[in-house]
Amino acid sequence: EASLEGELGDLSEAHLNSNSSGQICVTWKGLFRSHHVHLPDYSGALFLTSFFFVQMMKFAWDNYKLYALGKNELRPLTKNGHIGNMFGGLRGATVIDALDTLYIMELEEEFQEAKKWVEKSFDLNVNGEASLFEVNIRYVGGLLAAYYLTGEEMFKSKALELGEKLLPAFNTPTGIPRGVINLGSGMSWSWGWASAGSSILAEFGTLHLEFLHLTELSGNPVFTEKVMNIRKVLNRIEKPQGLYPNFLSPVTGNWVQHHVSIGGLGDSFYEYLIKSWLMSDKRDAEAKKMYDDALEAIEKHLVKKSAGGLTYIAEWRGGILDHKMGHLACFSGGMIALGAEHAGGEQKQQHMDLAAEITHTCHESYSRSDTKLGPEAFRFDSGTEATATRLSERYYILRPEVVESYLYMWRLTHDPKYRQWGWEVVQALEKHCRVEAGYSGIRDVYTTTPNHDNMQQSFFLAETLKYLYLLFCEDDVLSLEDWVFNTEAHPLPVNHTNFKAKASVH
Repeated sequence: EASLEGELGDLSEAHLNSNSSGQICVTWKGLFRSHHVHLPDYSGALFLTSFFFVQMMKFAWDNYKLYALGKNELRPLTKNGHIGNMFGGLRGATVIDALDTLYIMELEEEFQEAKKWVEKSFDLNVNGEASLFEVNIRYVGGLLAAYYLTGEEMFKSKALELGEKLLPAFNTPTGIPRGVINLGSGMSWSWGWASAGSSILAEFGTLHLEFLHLTELSGNPVFTEKVMNIRKVLNRIEKPQGLYPNFLSPVTGNWVQHHVSIGGLGDSFYEYLIKSWLMSDKRDAEAKKMYDDALEAIEKHLVKKSAGGLTYIAEWRGGILDHKMGHLACFSGGMIALGAEHAGGEQKQQHMDLAAEITHTCHESYSRSDTKLGPEAFRFDSGTEATATRLSERYYILRPEVVESYLYMWRLTHDPKYRQWGWEVVQALEKHCRVEAGYSGIRDVYTTTPNHDNMQQSFFLAETLKYLYLLFCEDDVLSLEDWVFNTEAHPLPVNHTNFKAKASVH
């Protein structure tokens, strides 16, 4: 039995039950009477399930619009907006992140509201410290996807204008960009906390997809040249045991310290290698080779199995393993499955098995918590398995990586357990994260009376709700043959040379 608590449109509670003959009965209490609908096949249940996600998205968007429109995120408990300092004075992160999800879910009125804000109120003439990485994946990625889905020139011109503002970050001796840029002055610098003025692998390694599209749409080769140069530097430098450390000096082009992670600081670099190959319609052989070599080193040095039989990817500090896995690293099940789909024979099965095992471990991190939501990081040491042992790692901020892997595993295997696991997440979100005016992260997944963090992250609308919705859609809605998702779940078209992007969303 699956139920959703809270008012969903005019649904205050809904139950899906299947009887012995496989017929599905949906019951919900409307405003005036109870409804019972028998769905003779699975597709009817899918329609209703996807309707829930549309209602969740509408609830998240409506509250953002009501209390925080133009700010970057909604604070749902205090019913106000949050700006933060990650986007250098840019506003409306939730608007840009939500555009494609609203469009795909056919929330037309809400999409028009978002589009109107971008048209009338989105100001690119700002001063302030912006994360090159965050602005690229959320704003540039979101605007590009909105353009490719709708064909609206306004989204394209804003993406190109913003892309131009990011270019001064690459003015370094090596061409490896610095992590922080002032979008007004063009000055750039490294994060204060990053080791010895270094740039971060996941940040400079997660520009490739968007920058190729900026060149494609503008005709200006500079965007592609910048990211191809990053690749040249990475190919030239020696990798310890074939692994890519997380910190690189943009001045010398050398690694600053030997910390390797498939979670934060490293994660999306690997994702963009396989996706660059896929987006090129499998022509970018260099990206494929870099991905294959990196995955081989990861398998050899970082993939471990716990005493209880759970497969995980450890972190590596100068040759010493740290037996922990971050929620961010849980995207890797989906990535490895996506890569396995195109591997040969025996390796294909081996990689699909590895992907399934990692996704299972990430599911365990959810199912072993009291809320059935996963912690920010979980460990495999001193008898602990797939649970957070530190107070500082017990929070959940509406992150998407686990459901992202469920989506890829579903699309590539059609094993129904992935939809079941996705539905468990929906129930947990509704029960523990839904508040009166939106969705909030929680500070401790191991208590069922959660303390909310008062933040509805923009990626909840861009990624978490989109991946859940797609998990219950037919495979041709944003087909993996035609689209590649950037690391903020913004869909970019494959083989975009002479390619008219079409959204198979109807």
